Amino acid sequence: MPTALITGANRGLGLEFTRQYAADGWKVLATCRDPEAATALKSIKGEIQVLPLDVADFLAIETVSRILAKEKIDLLLNNAGVIGPLQWAFGDTDYNAWAEVFRINTQAPLKMTECFVDQVASSDKKLIVSITSRLGSISSNDSGEQYTYRSSKAALNMVHKSLSIDLAEKGITTAVIHPGWAKTDMGGANATVDPVDSVSGIRKVIDGLNSADSGKFFNYDGAPIDW
Repeated sequence: MPTALITGANRGLGLEFTRQYAADGWKVLATCRDPEAATALKSIKGEIQVLPLDVADFLAIETVSRILAKEKIDLLLNNAGVIGPLQWAFGDTDYNAWAEVFRINTQAPLKMTECFVDQVASSDKKLIVSITSRLGSISSNDSGEQYTYRSSKAALNMVHKSLSIDLAEKGITTAVIHPGWAKTDMGGANATVDPVDSVSGIRKVIDGLNSADSGKFFNYDGAPIDW
């Protein structure tokens, strides 16, 4: 039975990832900030262990890693993320909020990787994937604005590019995947991609990953995205 560790598993894409992987026979280590309030998550059938984790709390990440020290984690899925303040235009930057967005979207996935690299390296699949955004693509930015969110995801992409080099000797494959404009609390009501379709597509991409794909940037339908 393969094992996936999923952050932000209590809602949106994280909840759907948990549902689909559990239905497919995976053991899911599902983390969220408040398990007591995660009613939908706890109602999912399957081999699921729900653990409390706020990814902005790096000491908590270390604690969960110690709790799961003996687990072989086939897939570390860094799903938790925030969009940040809605004042995205030039001159409206909330610099304190930017620091928090950067901590959650960029630093936390690296911290998760540092803390769980041994568990991933000991597994069969050896995969580390982070949910990013096309808004983090520098070459496709033709509309400006959204400085906080764009920069956090562009930086996340660079983190994974470096991980693909530094973790190659451990046999670990890493990638970043854009989920599409998904209909979640973050994506909003005008989003165009159903979470079920987004997660199904991402899982197909993940299933097809090999060492030659390490450090690459994909759309949820498998199409490559330029940096």
